[in-house]
Amino acid sequence: MREGGDGHGELQQLSKQYSNIKLLQLDVVCENSIKKVVKEVEEIVGDKGLNCLINNAGINVLASLEEVTAETMLTIYETNTVAQLMVTKAFLPLLRKAAQLGTGMGCHRAAIINMSSLAASMQLVQANEMFLKVYPYRIAKTALNMITRCLAADLKSDGILCISLHPGWLQTDMGGNMAPMQVQEAIPGILSVLDRLGEKENGSFLDWQGETLPW
Repeated sequence: MREGGDGHGELQQLSKQYSNIKLLQLDVVCENSIKKVVKEVEEIVGDKGLNCLINNAGINVLASLEEVTAETMLTIYETNTVAQLMVTKAFLPLLRKAAQLGTGMGCHRAAIINMSSLAASMQLVQANEMFLKVYPYRIAKTALNMITRCLAADLKSDGILCISLHPGWLQTDMGGNMAPMQVQEAIPGILSVLDRLGEKENGSFLDWQGETLPW
């Protein structure tokens, strides 16, 4: 997955400790890779379908107004936005299969979680000068938020929930050492938010504490 390699070593270690963790290789901008991993997931989940799809892959390139190029914009948009929609589309049969077996809305039934960012908020565009240095990233994430809104409306009749989630500014390969939070600090909050999701959160933009963020 195009996400800078964060945590791959830890995942390998966890998969050795817990047999229910399955690691599958995916290149989100490769159609054949997506098809392959969907088939592999189907073999794992069987008739129960897929309850939760988290679209987390992403890349970032620092580019201010003076530095940004069309090539950079298109590269970031392909991975951070278009790929998320294509991966979701490919997994829809498995999500629909899971949704048919449950009631209500949420991760217990079928849900799509698009990892977004505070930087995607159009209303907060002037709140942090740092955001102005990442034109491609924040514009792609803002477009991802629209994908969330479209999917939430389109899939509501199927019982599939969709939200955008800001996980916090974390100390990862992408987030950097200046980030105020470590991954371990955010995980409990994120899991709590996912566990509480219901119909009223469908189509929303939340942070790792469950607070609603401005579009």
